[in-house]
Amino acid sequence: MILVRNTGPLSGAIEIQGSKNAVLPMMAAALLAEGTTIFTNVPRIQDVFCMMGILQFIGCKCSFVGNTLTIDASVIDRARIPEHYVTAMRSSVMMLGALLVRKKEALTRYPGGCLIGSRPIDLHIKALTCLGAEITEEKGWIRARTEGLTGGEISFPYPSVGATENALLAAVLSRGITRIEGAAKEPEIEELCLLLNQMGAKIQGAGTGSLTVTGVKRLFGVTRRVAGDRIVAGTYLAAVMARGGKVLLKGINPKHLLSVLETFSRSGAVFHMGEDQIEVVMEGCPRGFDIVTGPYPEFPTDLQSPAMAVMAAARGDSRIKETVFESRFATAGELLKLGARIEIDGRNARIFGAAGKFPLKGAELEARDLRGGAAAVIGGMAAEGETKITGCRYIRRGYEDICRDLKALGASIEDRKP
Repeated sequence: MILVRNTGPLSGAIEIQGSKNAVLPMMAAALLAEGTTIFTNVPRIQDVFCMMGILQFIGCKCSFVGNTLTIDASVIDRARIPEHYVTAMRSSVMMLGALLVRKKEALTRYPGGCLIGSRPIDLHIKALTCLGAEITEEKGWIRARTEGLTGGEISFPYPSVGATENALLAAVLSRGITRIEGAAKEPEIEELCLLLNQMGAKIQGAGTGSLTVTGVKRLFGVTRRVAGDRIVAGTYLAAVMARGGKVLLKGINPKHLLSVLETFSRSGAVFHMGEDQIEVVMEGCPRGFDIVTGPYPEFPTDLQSPAMAVMAAARGDSRIKETVFESRFATAGELLKLGARIEIDGRNARIFGAAGKFPLKGAELEARDLRGGAAAVIGGMAAEGETKITGCRYIRRGYEDICRDLKALGASIEDRKP
């Protein structure tokens, strides 16, 4: 349980943890290397430990000391991903492509993770099929087989991040050339391409919607630093907007948050960008603002919930249009417990700002998903009195220590672990 109390403006500087969404596919990529792969700046979060459990189950040797993760994938003796890992973390599906390359087969169940709407894996299956994999379903299990993957033409109707990652992992050691159109452009995709190229792959077009992969015969272990987590950085920017203050976030590339900074600036926040840092200054109460989520480089759906918490404490009304997940407004129900006024109409939400009219009041909230849990923390920081947040296991899936970080900035927050 996390206890949050209303505090004054935040101030100080913190280092942003390594990116969850970048390191998980990078860990899958380690399966493709001859030798040992070392990652630094790895966040000590639940999802990383879950992925490490999968790697160890299939035969890898892993060592996680501090924020350095070492993976020796010399021996892989299983092609099945245990069900309890699959249901706990959706990112496990990206193991399909890597296991197909190493074992010529892969067996997994439909992935789990946060309950934020339908997240089908048809595009993953389409990509692997285009490269010569045979996919069958057996009582809820997905079995993929191949006699050897061959380059092909993959065209995504929607820029799925996970499907793009699976396609890349399967293609780099395939025979011939693979062209991927409609690829996701997220910074995490670019990070994966940079890692794979460092390992010896030949990928062109990183950071664009058109990727060309020329298959190579082998990849080699390397050492690579994981980039800062743009979603964690955006969460802490939202916390400063809700409470006011002046904070410096270090270890984050501002270019990865341009749409977020542009949108958040409409609330009255002022941002100063450096090469690998962002300073946010928020004086007084935030103004209402509107967001429309979308694939990168648009406003990320992962920051929609933290933004809603800011809107609930803002002066004036705000609107959200969610275009990515159809069930990502569960946060609204928790913010209502604080006294927020929110109306939901399908994929649209209208938030009536509370400032000066009906102050938010502390209450007992439940973290229903990863980013919704972070939003509950922000809402509690902006509410009068004390807020208790349960279900914190979701928060720990993506935030190394949200209480430590916010406390370093002056927040009154405590994690009472069982």
